[in-house]
Amino acid sequence: MKPEDQISYFMKVKQARSPYPAAQRAPKFPITTQSSLQSLPPPPPPPPPPTPNHQPLHFATLTMAVSESEKSSKNARKSSTFSRRSPKLPIHLLAICVILIVIFEIQSLHTPPPSLSWNFMNQWKTATNSSTTTFQDCTQKLKTMASKVQSAVTFLPLKDLRYSSTAQQGHTWFMSSMYDTHEEGEVQYQKFPSQASKGRLLCLKGNDTHDGSWNSYALAWPQTLPENATLLEGLTFVSYNHYNYDNIWHGLSAMVPFVAWHIKNQCAVPRRWILYHWGELRTKMGPWLTTLMEATYGEALIIEKFDGTKEGNDQIPACFEEAVVMRHNEGGMSREKRMEVYDLLRCKARAYCNVSLEGRIAEVNQKGVPVIGMTMFMRTGPRSFKNDMTVIGIFDKACQKVESCRLLVAYSNNLTFCEQVKLMSSTDILISPHGAQLTNMFFMDRNSSVMEFFPKGWSKLAGVGQYVYHWIASWSGMVHRGAWRDPDGDQCQYPDDDRRCMAIYKGGKIGYNESFFSEWAGHVLNEVKIRKAEEIVLKKNTTGISSACGCT
Repeated sequence: MKPEDQISYFMKVKQARSPYPAAQRAPKFPITTQSSLQSLPPPPPPPPPPTPNHQPLHFATLTMAVSESEKSSKNARKSSTFSRRSPKLPIHLLAICVILIVIFEIQSLHTPPPSLSWNFMNQWKTATNSSTTTFQDCTQKLKTMASKVQSAVTFLPLKDLRYSSTAQQGHTWFMSSMYDTHEEGEVQYQKFPSQASKGRLLCLKGNDTHDGSWNSYALAWPQTLPENATLLEGLTFVSYNHYNYDNIWHGLSAMVPFVAWHIKNQCAVPRRWILYHWGELRTKMGPWLTTLMEATYGEALIIEKFDGTKEGNDQIPACFEEAVVMRHNEGGMSREKRMEVYDLLRCKARAYCNVSLEGRIAEVNQKGVPVIGMTMFMRTGPRSFKNDMTVIGIFDKACQKVESCRLLVAYSNNLTFCEQVKLMSSTDILISPHGAQLTNMFFMDRNSSVMEFFPKGWSKLAGVGQYVYHWIASWSGMVHRGAWRDPDGDQCQYPDDDRRCMAIYKGGKIGYNESFFSEWAGHVLNEVKIRKAEEIVLKKNTTGISSACGCT
């Protein structure tokens, strides 16, 4: 297309599409050729500017239209405006939103915060101060409450005199407000803290050694212990004994339940012991009992004396992190549980004294016959034999009649603890008057025999106490072969069944009956001989004997 034709075509298109009315359009001028353009007069002045609602058409747009004139009119209309379905539209809208947000943020940097923000800050400070005040008030109230609970701890007498006439019957007078924990066949004990104590600790004001009524006890929570109280850490064993800790039988009876608890509770070892007798503090055990407990627990005993727990006439409370209280000795324990305890005591004592744990079964004579050890464990003073040598001669003759029988004679008052352990470890038959020295019988092997002797009057007047060595023989696995009671002795001015006569009979001496003693000894020796022969057969069928004690 020639240039003249292009210009003519463009003008026609412009007139058809122009938004201006005909009156405002530019005047028509003749179409000339390229050669006559130079001779044309200058064009008329431009029309007046369009109203504000219209934009003028720039020459650049004119040029673009000319360059695109070869395209269809449909494509020209699409290129002049944005389509509502164009994918760029959301992007433009998002950009506009971002710009508006940035402008708003910049404006806010130059604008002081409104008064509402300051009101909120003031309210927050007020609330914070109020919360701090409330917390401080609660803390003070808790401290006040704890102080009141601390002051409310009440100490009761260790020895309740209301039960003095029945101290050994049923509910004991020692710590009478408390009840024991007792499982079938097990020891009776109290544990602090525990569910039974509601988590409270045991506290004592108990350092009086002369009058148990001045000693007292209380329970307190760990957070509210009595004022000025001392907390003693670790496990504490608290023992009540109606008798004493010097006599080896009475002392052992008080210790057996602790050993049973020790076995049941993963061999727990106490850090200290507290001993009471009739509510009065005791600061030591007899040497025999002390050594036995040290052998059993594997360390020296610490017996609490409560030194420095007194201010003037007032006792300072001592509270215990963990405490176990025993006040019924072996009461409530089954025979099986007692035998378990005595087995441990025997084993620990032998190990402590370097005595073989293999037992009597290992001792045989040159012919391979088991040796029968017969031991006469003699006393001096009350309840001793009137004629020791005669009685020794009777049993020596009986022993000589049995192959491999060996007689040993010893006195209980001149042997150390380990010497007694070694003596009993070599004994199959123990012959001894009634007395505390018979307590050593549990150091013998199980199934060993005991022969006991009494002075006149005990059968009627001594009460159940005369059977204690029957009991310990059964509890420790021994065989009590009976007792001989002397029908003769000191005379009493009262009838034989009058309890006042016991004061005379208690310390009486023991005679003898040669024919009865000889027959009795021969019978026991024969039974022991048969038993030991059976044990030899069992030993051959046994793979080995344990050399370790329980609770090692």
